[in-house]
Amino acid sequence: MSYILHLLILLSIYSVLSLSLNLLVGYTGLFSFAHAAFYGIGAYITTLLMIKAGWGFFPALFIAILGAILLSLIVAIPSLRLKGDYFVLATLGFQTIIFYILYNWVGLTNGPYGIPGIPRPKFLGFGVDSTFAYSVFSILLSGICLLLLWRICESPFGRTLRAIRDDEIAASALGKNIYRFKVLAFVLSGAFASVPGALFASYMRYIDPTSFTLMETVFILSAVLIGGAGNIKGPIIGTVFVILLPEFLRFLHIPDTIAPNVRQILYGLFILILMRLRPQGLGGEYKLQ
Repeated sequence: MSYILHLLILLSIYSVLSLSLNLLVGYTGLFSFAHAAFYGIGAYITTLLMIKAGWGFFPALFIAILGAILLSLIVAIPSLRLKGDYFVLATLGFQTIIFYILYNWVGLTNGPYGIPGIPRPKFLGFGVDSTFAYSVFSILLSGICLLLLWRICESPFGRTLRAIRDDEIAASALGKNIYRFKVLAFVLSGAFASVPGALFASYMRYIDPTSFTLMETVFILSAVLIGGAGNIKGPIIGTVFVILLPEFLRFLHIPDTIAPNVRQILYGLFILILMRLRPQGLGGEYKLQ
């Protein structure tokens, strides 16, 4: 039972990550390789405030979201003036900078040694200590985020993002400020990515920089591409796929030394097949160009 609850917690965490990235990739047509950086920012700010300042989970999470918003603005304002591959490289640079800050600022983040003993949240006066309680807590908090993301995507703001994705010139001719909408989409994506970071940190009770590398961004992007971009159900389907696939590999008795490599090969293979046969993914709407 604990194993199933563990998978439910991971699914709730990565569903928010994939849907928040989908706000950029699927709705705005922007490929960002900095998503794991905002994921890590949420984890580290929440952890440091809870451990070093003695804050509760929700006040620390609120500051983490504000921190992600501030940093996303710092990245978005200059980088979104770039186009295509140059924007991708800018986000890749930010991802690398954040990783090395987390890795080398030992006095604050404990560097490669990580931060152990992260306290669990308390909700309505009760400690979320058991796996069952944390699964309920993570599903509720992630469900709120998913509902907000759905409302954003189905709002006039979301429809404007889709218009920008499909034809920037036409959207601009209708009086839409393309740059401002892209900045807002980037900020919202980073803000939502910080929430599962806080959930991950308080669930694992230990974090280190290796959980928030470029490979983690690629993993989240794989969920979006495999499931499909441009709607709500696609990234959720992709999240279920990439989370449960390694669990199915356990039944194939693949040695632990090569299982991670086999998983990455399968992800790449599925993406190649989908790009050829179904560019919009398993359940998406937007055909990636």
